[in-house]
Amino acid sequence: MTIKLALENEGFEVDTYNDPIQALSNFKTGLYDLLLIDIKMPKMDGFELYKKLQQIDQKVKICFITAFELYYDKFKRIFPKINIRCFVSKPVSIGDLANIIKEELK
Repeated sequence: MTIKLALENEGFEVDTYNDPIQALSNFKTGLYDLLLIDIKMPKMDGFELYKKLQQIDQKVKICFITAFELYYDKFKRIFPKINIRCFVSKPVSIGDLANIIKEELK
C-alpha cells in the first residue's frame, strides 16, 4: 500500500491487488494505461498473469517490477517476439518509479 499512496501523491490513479487471480478477475479492457506487475507472486507469477491479461487486452502497457534482474532473460526466452523493455528493479525510489511510469506512458 505504500507504493499506492506514494504514486497517488505523484498524481496517478492506482488500483492495487495482492492476489494475481483477483487482479485478473477485475481487469477490464481499456481501463488501465499501464500495469505494474510484480514477477514473484503466490498462485501465479507475473509472466503467467501477463499472458492472461494479453488475452483480454493486447494494447495495455506493462511494466514488470522485481528484486531479481535475471527475470528479464527468462522473459525474453518465454516471449522472444514481445518488446517489453520496462523492468524495474526493487528497491526503487518512488520518484524514480514515477519517472519510469511517466516515460512508459509517453
